[in-house]
Amino acid sequence: MTFVKKDNQRFYNPIRRAILNHGMIQPGDRVAIGMSGGKDSTSLLYFLDMIRRQQRLGFDFEIVPISLAMGFEMDITPLENFVESLGYQLDVVDTNIAQVVFDIREEKSPCSLCAKLRRGYLYNRAKELGCQKVALGHHLDDAIETYFMNFLLHGKMNSFEPKSYLTRTGVTLIRPLLYLEEMEIKRFVKREELPVIFNPCPVDKKTKREEMKHLVTQLSETYGDIREKFVMGMEQGTAADFWSADK
Repeated sequence: MTFVKKDNQRFYNPIRRAILNHGMIQPGDRVAIGMSGGKDSTSLLYFLDMIRRQQRLGFDFEIVPISLAMGFEMDITPLENFVESLGYQLDVVDTNIAQVVFDIREEKSPCSLCAKLRRGYLYNRAKELGCQKVALGHHLDDAIETYFMNFLLHGKMNSFEPKSYLTRTGVTLIRPLLYLEEMEIKRFVKREELPVIFNPCPVDKKTKREEMKHLVTQLSETYGDIREKFVMGMEQGTAADFWSADK
């Protein structure tokens, strides 16, 4: 792996800032990383491993990579080899999610059910392995897209939280890549030749989230600082800024 002078500014400092700003990781935490085989979770493992090795948080923590076998035909050997090259072993959980979503339930809009089932398997396995935290590869663009999906489809003005405690499982969900733009992650993955597994889901790139991705791209062409302003609004805004109706 190579190290470019600006990597601290582009990647490690924003990740460290997100972790410390929102108290995502504490000393001695055992952190599970949900590995889908995509660029985001693969880069997340790489970044967190480097941060742990170099003690960039000022303390040590553990990393446990977990992947779900969805029931699609997928060769995850490149992912397993990559995880092993960093000194870890990929914990693979067998599931029948694809069969439930597409064959049994025959969902016309399968993403919601699929996400719910994936979360259940991942959080339960993390708990079984003694993990206090579960890290996902959601980045800044994901946060903005989620905001627009909630606003345009449901009339809600919010996005996901940087850190969320899950009462049913007793684990805390964290998103260390929150301040990173998707394009920067793509460039890093290409530069380092990190493995990316093809997503065989039949609705991949055909979802409402994909529509939001195009919307954010179009807005950023006119408002170049939309991502920075989004972070500012989410972190500095208060409930008092929103309308409230008398009950």
